[in-house]
Amino acid sequence: MNNVTIKDVAKESGVSTATVSRVLSNKGYASNEIREKVLSTAKKLNYQPNALARSLKNHQTNTIGVVIPDISNPYFMKISRGIEDTVYPNGYNLIFASAEEKPKKEKELLNVLFEKRVDAIVLATSGHNEETVDRITKNGIPFILVDREIRDYEATIDYIAEDNFKAAYELTNYLLGKGHTRIGVINGSLEVSTGLERYNGFQKAIIDYGLEEDPELIYNGNFNQEDGEKAVDRFFNSENKPTAILSFNNTMSFGALLQLSRMGYRLPKDVTMASFGEVEAAQLLKSPEIVYVSQSPYEMGVRVGEIIMNRLLNNANEPIVEKFRPKLMVF
Repeated sequence: MNNVTIKDVAKESGVSTATVSRVLSNKGYASNEIREKVLSTAKKLNYQPNALARSLKNHQTNTIGVVIPDISNPYFMKISRGIEDTVYPNGYNLIFASAEEKPKKEKELLNVLFEKRVDAIVLATSGHNEETVDRITKNGIPFILVDREIRDYEATIDYIAEDNFKAAYELTNYLLGKGHTRIGVINGSLEVSTGLERYNGFQKAIIDYGLEEDPELIYNGNFNQEDGEKAVDRFFNSENKPTAILSFNNTMSFGALLQLSRMGYRLPKDVTMASFGEVEAAQLLKSPEIVYVSQSPYEMGVRVGEIIMNRLLNNANEPIVEKFRPKLMVF
């Protein structure tokens, strides 16, 4: 039988719906005989409690919504794993969604999570959804921003990210110190904080070094693999080719590596590759010698989970802003 209700169990058992409710919730008195009869009937009818109805009564669903911009990016999956490993032992589950770097889809997903009455929302934003976030937070749902902040947002909410500006500055300085003055830069979206902060870190480094920015060596993408491929194709089909590539996220870096390989360029003999974030697939290459900044996505996810639990279990309300410090590495 499908869609079995308490009324169905009561009718089959020959008792009142109130009695069935007491037995199934294990609250209130019922004789052992009645209890056994109700439980066996519920099992026979394959009765399933209505989770939505229960959540409306208890004002909680024990679910946490997580909206990320790219489900295929290992970085965001590690953040999500850190969150899940922290909240699951406390009885919470994740509802997971990918906005695909599309603000419109992100808005739709946030509204769905709000309608589903999740207890908290974690967001790595694609941008332009300040009004939606504001409306949801004003309805009492805790919001935690991870990796990306909402710039110029007046309300203060939790924000866990990396020091993008400083890490990008150090990564650029490394290339400059190795004698690279023609650096092809592959930006992510400048509409989100991570993209803009990393680009600003690069700009500050070359200014401090006494160089001027070359527009021909700047490619503005959107954090996907295709951007890395297109950027390399453009850079190395120009007259003044770069001696180094600086990619500001691991997915674009992977695309850049693929295109360099297709075009016959070898690392580091022909060109030096620098990446904001480790490119795991690079381990398959022979001596790629990629310089990168090592990130801590899992640890960030754990911290996000701790903040959520502190909000939900301890009613903490003081906003938290923390930044992790990526480390410069040579692989």
